[in-house]
Amino acid sequence: MRWLTVMSLLLGATIAHAELPSSNDAAIRAALSSGRPTVADFGARTCIPCKKMAPILEELNRELKGKANVTFTDVWATTGLAQDYRVQMIPTQIFFDARGKEVKRHMGFMSKPDILKELKAAGLK
Repeated sequence: MRWLTVMSLLLGATIAHAELPSSNDAAIRAALSSGRPTVADFGARTCIPCKKMAPILEELNRELKGKANVTFTDVWATTGLAQDYRVQMIPTQIFFDARGKEVKRHMGFMSKPDILKELKAAGLK
């Protein structure tokens, strides 16, 4: 019985903290051509600042559905994509306006209010 309780708690914690899937080139291109502002986060599942940003990105992805795009790319899983976007360190957030044009780049941890501020500057309404 105790084992079942522990397993259900672990499963609940895993589900509650599900991470955004790693985006590929097609997913990022689709986001950039959607007509909505986009933040593309490049990081790694093993990077400490990236792990701290994961719940923020997940929350923003849910809250901004239909208004803005939030993507995450694991640079170790898709090394070529990180090179294509000239990512030099992780995490890196690249902000794009509704036309898909890069308008801002930030390297390092970024808080939810700061991400929202940049998305608003990129055209989030």
